[in-house]
Amino acid sequence: MEYTKINGRQFYNMIVNASNKLDEQKDFVNSLNVFPVPDGDTGTNMSMTFKSAAKEIENMSSATIGEISKKLAKGALMGARGNSGVILSQILRGLSKGLADKVEVDAKEFSEALMEGSKSAYKAVMRPTEGTILTIIRSAAEAAVSSNKTDIVELLDEVCVKSQEMLNKTPDMLPVLKSAKVVDSGGMGLLIILKGLHEALRDNIEASIIEYAAPKEGVSAANNLEEHEITFGYCTEFIVLGDVSGSESLRSDIANLGDSMIVVGYEDVIKVHIHTDDPGKVLSHALKYGELSKIKIDNMREEHRSLLVENKENGYVEEATSLESEEAKKYAFVSVAMGEGIENIFKDLGVDHIIEGGQTMNPSTEDIIKAVELINAENIFVLPNNKNIIMAANQVVDLVENKNVVVIPTTSIPQGITCVTMFNPEADVEENEEVMKECIETVKTGSITYAVRDTEMDGLKIKEGNILGLVEGKIKEVGEEVYSTTEKILEAMVDEDSELVTIFYGSDVEKEKAEEFAEKLEEKYEDLDIQCYSGKQPLYYFILSVE
Repeated sequence: MEYTKINGRQFYNMIVNASNKLDEQKDFVNSLNVFPVPDGDTGTNMSMTFKSAAKEIENMSSATIGEISKKLAKGALMGARGNSGVILSQILRGLSKGLADKVEVDAKEFSEALMEGSKSAYKAVMRPTEGTILTIIRSAAEAAVSSNKTDIVELLDEVCVKSQEMLNKTPDMLPVLKSAKVVDSGGMGLLIILKGLHEALRDNIEASIIEYAAPKEGVSAANNLEEHEITFGYCTEFIVLGDVSGSESLRSDIANLGDSMIVVGYEDVIKVHIHTDDPGKVLSHALKYGELSKIKIDNMREEHRSLLVENKENGYVEEATSLESEEAKKYAFVSVAMGEGIENIFKDLGVDHIIEGGQTMNPSTEDIIKAVELINAENIFVLPNNKNIIMAANQVVDLVENKNVVVIPTTSIPQGITCVTMFNPEADVEENEEVMKECIETVKTGSITYAVRDTEMDGLKIKEGNILGLVEGKIKEVGEEVYSTTEKILEAMVDEDSELVTIFYGSDVEKEKAEEFAEKLEEKYEDLDIQCYSGKQPLYYFILSVE
């Protein structure tokens, strides 16, 4: 069958099929991550981002292609996780721009929309690197706009072939890929999406979202929550289709009806989340601002009872209660962290809200928005503490309307902790931001973990199970034993200007052995202050800080 044009229903099936394909193959995409540490999650991040987008358009198969693409972009933006997920969300945002206000599109219009997706992705990255997902979307777009195919099935076939050819060349663009004998993982994820789009149209697939096994996202604080502590029993979520300028008024209208409230406006959509005991009253207020869509009401007390019985372990945001106070304070902090000990350190330093996440599970843009909206403060500093979370955090700045959100681009837990300690509540926002960004440069970060695969990097031969010592995210030591490798990493980090060494030991390290190791270091580095804390972080035996 020839497709000279595609409408909303066909586009819907293409997107849902592509989402299912990526979800099905996310572990394969993860396996292509070059870095052999146990946090290769490109496939997971891309899949969860795209699934969030697909769920946003669920049941919209009768809408126009322009309407679907707009909702698709919104879902991806809110669900974006990790750098690869954020870039993917920008591709979909550009695609939406190209398809805006269209009922159906022909091959030329679809090709131009792909090009908009490519341009949007490149604009989102400060220093674009070729040999990545960016190269693949650019190659796909260029193949589309230069094609003379009028049948969109044939066009997509050509796009997939050209994208595969370019993906095969990524090892020649990035030496690290060549050394590991793999293609780029983000590029592979995008190719799977493109093939999913092509397959759905070619085979006339009527697609529906398939739920594969969800990845574990860490231990939820809900496991420790007593049922009587759930103040408001109904988690109420919905979308208002109306003027986004009404979001502030709607927020005020429902503020006294519950807690954990989020009201986020984007273009002509207002997304609402609130815990309340009277969902009907909330919905009644919302009706004044437009039509309601995607209404979802869950009985949290009932769900909590089931959660305890099944002992599920999933969830990011640690606290289920609102942190609102009567009067907004001037400053607050939101930090991403993993490990009970590290979370407690941040709390002791005055961080208002912890988002559980980090290496193996990056929180989404929406997770960070939820945390920010829980806090009643004029200025909120966000500490991502991981380079793969910074892009998602930066998107929050433009999506939260009633608070000044400032992202401090911390790439490690030690950087985040140092930033909090340097905060001055008497200084203004700009001064604090400048000081914290400067202090990031004074913190050296090391970490000790294990290899999850055989590979070779920078002349180092690595076998699965080897102990890896990293400095600023780069592998510097490969060993067989944790403590000797840790000692070598510290030798590489400490110099004549060093004054303080801080050790955070993980959940797999015995307290007595960690303290013995710290005593040994005190004897070795007599002029340095050695501090040792239980971080209880997973995957990493030690996180090290030298200042």
